[in-house]
Amino acid sequence: MRFPLLWEINMNILDKIVKDKRVEVDLRKKVIPIKQLEKSVLFQRNTVSLAKKLRHSVTGIIAEHKRRSPSKSIINNNLNVNDVAKGYEAAGVCGMSVLTDGKYFGGSLDDLLLARASCNLPLLRKEFIIDEYQIIEAKSYGADVILLIAAILTREEIKQFSELAKSLQLDVLLEVHNEAELHKSIMPSLDMLGVNNRNLKTFEVSLDTSKALSKMIPNEFVKVSESGISSIEAIKELQPYGYQGFLIGENFMKSENPGESAKEFITKLKG
Repeated sequence: MRFPLLWEINMNILDKIVKDKRVEVDLRKKVIPIKQLEKSVLFQRNTVSLAKKLRHSVTGIIAEHKRRSPSKSIINNNLNVNDVAKGYEAAGVCGMSVLTDGKYFGGSLDDLLLARASCNLPLLRKEFIIDEYQIIEAKSYGADVILLIAAILTREEIKQFSELAKSLQLDVLLEVHNEAELHKSIMPSLDMLGVNNRNLKTFEVSLDTSKALSKMIPNEFVKVSESGISSIEAIKELQPYGYQGFLIGENFMKSENPGESAKEFITKLKG
């Protein structure tokens, strides 16, 4: 009997998430049509640019609300989004990332809605976007930024989705894992290029990924480093490579008070 290799399991999880997401989005379209989404009060709201905030920040922290993940299981199920959003804003973060995937990350669009009602931070809808519908949904639930993941999209889809986002005044953060994804993705309709330091084949995390790709990212894009950013040393190590944004996913959420944890982190970073 042959057991699957670790990289096979990890690559399969991304394929599985996308497959499940297509079913989920098709169902959502039937329940809430686009015309209904466009009638949302928040759909008319003027968005706040995360990219601009990052360019003028000395810390560049994007703090995340994440209950669980496929690789780490439960991170924190005991916090409510309102408290986390208010805490992050008080701590002085640049923006907040909100996981809206339910099956694998325990998030929901209600989390985005509650975060929007609780703070004035730029909000990133962290989601596996595979359909234009989800971008209109993001706008109608109060997001300022969408995430596009190069690993699951074609160049044509990245162009189509990012141009739609820009027409809705949404910033676009494009996430890459390697050089091939980066070259496939660079286009004028992006605001930020995020380098995910987690290897999708092994799940190992290395800041060397951000360092290696930094020189290939044109300066008109804000450089964001994602995954494995859990220390001040990591940020100080990456800043000379031109990184202005740092997505911190689990470090704050592992604590009992993410806002307080973020505040202490930012104070030390500035010190």
